[in-house]
Amino acid sequence: MVSTGAYGTWPSPIGAALAASHDGRPEFLGMVGDEVWWTAPRPAEGGRRTLVRRRADGGEESALPAPWNVRSRVIEYGGQPWAGTPQPGGRGPLVVFVHFPDQRLYAYEPDAPGATPRPLTPVSDVGGGLRWADPRIRAEHGEVWCVLEEFTGPRPTDVRRVIAAVPLDGSAAADRAALRELTDDRRRFITGPRLSPDGRRAAWLAWDHPQMPWDGTSVLIADIADIADITDSTDGADSTEVTGGGTADAAGGARLTGVRCVAGGADESVAQVDWAPDGSLLLVSDRGGWWEPQRIAAHTLAASSPGAEPPPAPPATTPQEPLPRTELCPGREEEFGGPLWKIGLSWFAPLADGLIAVIHGKGATALGILDPETGELVDAAGPWTAWAPTLAVHGERVIGVAASPRSAAEVVELDTRTGRTRVLGSAHDDPVDPAYYPEPQLRTFTGPGGREIHAHVYPPHSPDRVAPDGELPPFVVRAHGGPTGHAPAVLDLEIAYFTSRGFGVVEVNYGGSTGYGREYRDRLREQWGVVDVEDCAAVARTLAAEGTADPARLAIRGGSAGGWTAAASLTGTDVYACGAVSYPILDLASWADGETHDFESQYLRSLVGPREEVPGRYRERSPLHHVDRISVPFLLLQGLDDVICPPAQCERFLERTAGRGIPHAYIAFEGEGHGFRRADTLIRALEAELSLYLQTFGIERPDTPVLELRK
Repeated sequence: MVSTGAYGTWPSPIGAALAASHDGRPEFLGMVGDEVWWTAPRPAEGGRRTLVRRRADGGEESALPAPWNVRSRVIEYGGQPWAGTPQPGGRGPLVVFVHFPDQRLYAYEPDAPGATPRPLTPVSDVGGGLRWADPRIRAEHGEVWCVLEEFTGPRPTDVRRVIAAVPLDGSAAADRAALRELTDDRRRFITGPRLSPDGRRAAWLAWDHPQMPWDGTSVLIADIADIADITDSTDGADSTEVTGGGTADAAGGARLTGVRCVAGGADESVAQVDWAPDGSLLLVSDRGGWWEPQRIAAHTLAASSPGAEPPPAPPATTPQEPLPRTELCPGREEEFGGPLWKIGLSWFAPLADGLIAVIHGKGATALGILDPETGELVDAAGPWTAWAPTLAVHGERVIGVAASPRSAAEVVELDTRTGRTRVLGSAHDDPVDPAYYPEPQLRTFTGPGGREIHAHVYPPHSPDRVAPDGELPPFVVRAHGGPTGHAPAVLDLEIAYFTSRGFGVVEVNYGGSTGYGREYRDRLREQWGVVDVEDCAAVARTLAAEGTADPARLAIRGGSAGGWTAAASLTGTDVYACGAVSYPILDLASWADGETHDFESQYLRSLVGPREEVPGRYRERSPLHHVDRISVPFLLLQGLDDVICPPAQCERFLERTAGRGIPHAYIAFEGEGHGFRRADTLIRALEAELSLYLQTFGIERPDTPVLELRK
């Protein structure tokens, strides 16, 4: 017989340590010959990310022991941190990767006896140094092409970005001059190059302040020319000016010439670009209101080439004459792309037979195979409802990372010949009886003005406890980060940690979230701190009004941009009894005045408005200036190494809170940056959050460490 227990008191096998051990997911898939490789989290090993190798025989192993940490800091959020290629003569693979502590690029031959990683790039003491992302190995030329982010001064915005060639022989490990720049630095942000099947062209994305990549990007292409061809065309000069690439030494290798913009613009977001086997250019663009797949024919691109003489002007941000494009799957009103928070994310991958593997959907996502000639789209079978933006292909095989409400993220393979799917690696293994997992209810709520709000509701759930008749459960409203982001409805043991104890949880994809088209995404333009706060409050109030949640026991929590929404909700509404705020933005003005990194340094121009035009808005919306409005307990969690939302934001907030008699706690974690990765941090943060709710809601649990709340 199922026992009765008050909400919040239920026993649970899902402890904080268990939830912490399952934090994170596989990322950045790639093929090395017929082997599948990816990066994977290791919370118990200091929060590092390792490189996992799945051999052709099915064996799975960590290719790099601790303390190697495969993670890039380009644009701080990072990007594709590795690449690999088979070597001839049975020598095994060659892998290049970025090591997080020093951000150097390393080469590694794991099958070589006694091999250890060797550095390929030098160290710089200027600002944040040299950083690398999105590599492409050109083994036959003895180099790797990738994004170079180089700091030129002490400020976060003293930075330049170019595509650069790094010698694989290690000759640049102590010599900055041995790095060959392939583009100039006139575009503020770039992705790594995608090389055409014939090796004659490269394509990449670029954008500039104040745009974010989901606002507008440019698609650039260039011809790849051997240096001998360039020097021959300049009557034997020792060096030559190359479009987008400074000077090219005659002893160097290939160069990019004739850089030109062929798609995109300030108001069109292209999230990914790559080449089809026939030399046509594939991209996902939101010019129709949804990120959708499109194609520019090979003959159209050839006709756009400026020829051997490069144009004198820098490549435009929009095409001088828009090139014709073919819509490959129009009219579905689904997203085939997403926000480019990390360099090198992929939502599609071309196959050798001309078909295209695509991730698509509205809210939830599926893996499908698209026939670009007919527009026919066939989805892979399986239980997965959320596919991460990483794909790899090998012959007829497509590999992705997928999760569902009953399974955490795992590496999944689709055989396009048979249509069969199977879990290939990082297989989900239930650490507890899955009867303790919550089941999300996908709902659409009504917000101010009748607007739709998408959310996932997780009611309290336990197989061996029910609440007394008439009791309503406490509910936690979760605001995701970004804010241009999305909360998927997948198994998350942090959510199950609460629901299995008798707390309800609701994840709100407030206006401004991705996954529902550009119009929904643009609701947050100049409305950050308004629409997100209103949408979360509308969902909470509805749950209370319909009898799903206890109106006196509502909490809000969030991290990063979600931390902002949580804090702004405490200062701007009376809906919540408490709040848990992690690594937040609390003061818009200082954040816009150099207190954050370059990538988001002008994000507020679109989220709040140009400061020179609406200076009062920056003060009025900032929680820092309204601490007097907070009347409920709160918890602040902060990483001391965070350069995106630095500790100074929390520290100033606490100074203004002191002496006001509001119960609160502040926990700062050494060695943690933006987002927590270490197991001990994750455990303490989760238990502190639970203790806040227990104390606020008057629930007693002897198994939870007590968080000291000061006034």
